[in-house]
Amino acid sequence: MPSPSEAPPPPPNGGYGWVCTLCVALINANTWGLNSSYGVFLAHYLSNDTFPGATYLEYAFVGGLSISCAMLVSPLATLSIRYYGSHVTLSIGIVLETASLIAASFADERQIWQLFLSQGVCFGFGMGLLFVASVGIPPQWFTTKRSLANGISSAGSGFGGLIYSLAAGAMIRSIGLAWCFRVLAILCFTVNTACTILIRDRNKIIGSRHLLDLKLFKRPEFLLFNGYGFFSMLGYIVLIFSLADYANRIGLTASQASVISAILNLGQGLGRPPIGYFSDSIGRITMAGLTTSLCALFAFVIWIFAKSYGVLILYALVGGTVAGTFWATAAPVAVEVVGLRDLPAALNLEWLVIVLPCTFSQPIALQIASSTGGYLGTQLFVAVMYMAAALCVLLLRRWKVDQLNEIARSENDHPNGISMAGSEMGANGDIARPTARRTQWKEFWKWRKI
Repeated sequence: MPSPSEAPPPPPNGGYGWVCTLCVALINANTWGLNSSYGVFLAHYLSNDTFPGATYLEYAFVGGLSISCAMLVSPLATLSIRYYGSHVTLSIGIVLETASLIAASFADERQIWQLFLSQGVCFGFGMGLLFVASVGIPPQWFTTKRSLANGISSAGSGFGGLIYSLAAGAMIRSIGLAWCFRVLAILCFTVNTACTILIRDRNKIIGSRHLLDLKLFKRPEFLLFNGYGFFSMLGYIVLIFSLADYANRIGLTASQASVISAILNLGQGLGRPPIGYFSDSIGRITMAGLTTSLCALFAFVIWIFAKSYGVLILYALVGGTVAGTFWATAAPVAVEVVGLRDLPAALNLEWLVIVLPCTFSQPIALQIASSTGGYLGTQLFVAVMYMAAALCVLLLRRWKVDQLNEIARSENDHPNGISMAGSEMGANGDIARPTARRTQWKEFWKWRKI
């Protein structure tokens, strides 16, 4: 492990990193992708009164609970990675996720709290352990292709959501709810286990600091990164959970509403790799700001006016390509902000920051819709939240420009000659941070690859 005063060796920028990227994509497909199919289960629960007496909000709480628990478990996942390694943490996550699906298959129809504990809490804990242990691995293997690799790995959740949404519906109709859960458990256990065997991290090589380093909150640039995630999740969670309900509100059938959800997942799967590819071309922070701005724009100019099946499909596909921008850019942007060594600590703090929006964004949306009698307020809420997230990224980009300028001045070099890898791993990046914070207002409009 390199000493704190030494820069770690540069990543190989490929090689076995592509295998790890594929493994993380498959893990995302079998965690976040499977969780995205909850809308299919929700439709089944409601149409068949599976748990008599349960309300829509109680069912919705199951879906939100899985996401919030996945984020809440990040400190334990961090400690597990630090003391036992990534493979042990991934293995625990596999056991919990598999157990949750098996338990859900035996849930008593008179006791919905059993669904809360199985499909909600237990599944969320398993998903969180798998996610936290794997999300930071692709960036460790790449430099110039880092965002592309992260985009490919995060695309797994979109394609997984598409596949599992269609597969779960078919299995529920053909073999029943209980056996659907059991088949999903077998599939997830098999795929995630294979990926865990193949995946490799570089934590020891780069000297990763798997701690909840609260000192990061003293950095204004890290607070801007937190704001990016916080506001993005307020918009994103509402969008993925509300679009099918909006389809029903405008008179579409349940089948058409499920297709809208599937198209949204397809859009996410198709959109995230290009986001990563162009991030490496024009800059990771720049790309995050542009695509997050598009999220707001599409909500304003397409979703608000989508009153027919065809227009809503267009919005689901086009909006879906950029809706999950945060998940495609979180790790690469975090590297630009805190460096590779502090990446695990920064991401785990970020997961805790977004617990609140993940938990309460959908109830907020439902309250807005019910109090106004329509979806316009909810649509405006989503658009404004994405605008706030984009503003945080633009301010963060300005800070990064000044940081690189300070490094260039300290090394008597031209700013464009400073490599991104050097700013991420070298000691000069830490030296330049305070000055960059003081001068960040000077170069808001300056263009360069950031």
